[in-house]
Amino acid sequence: MATNDFESTVPESHKNKATVEALYAALALGDSTVVAKLLASDLEWWFHGPPRCQHMMRVLTGESDYSEFTFRPRSITAIGDECLIAEGWEGAQAYWVHVWTLKNGLITQFKEYFNTWLTVREVSSPRWEVARASHMLWQSHPRDLLDRSLPGLLLAI
Repeated sequence: MATNDFESTVPESHKNKATVEALYAALALGDSTVVAKLLASDLEWWFHGPPRCQHMMRVLTGESDYSEFTFRPRSITAIGDECLIAEGWEGAQAYWVHVWTLKNGLITQFKEYFNTWLTVREVSSPRWEVARASHMLWQSHPRDLLDRSLPGLLLAI
């Protein structure tokens, strides 16, 4: 079997998960060349949390290096073919969730939630009645922060 035949049988969600894992690995090594190759030039960005906690934005824009805040995902979960959710926590004061959207192997959208519980639900119709009946796809799992009171958000996809 040729390499291209094998690659065509690998699910897109697996390829995208490998891309997100490669991003975190490149960030840990401070390899901005690899990071730049994984991100779309017009990356759409969204952040929820205290402004002083926009750590990933500062790292990706070069405002700070990775040592200021290290992102070590405790889990990376695929939601469909194009969406991945990475979750991590560093001690009792820092819990984060990253939602990555990929198209054709390139990261096109990034949503960062800092010190926020997140629930992701599938919504197949914009009507409210359907939204209430939608099913949960993912929910925050911050093991060492269960006693903390953090704001909660619902992400509808």
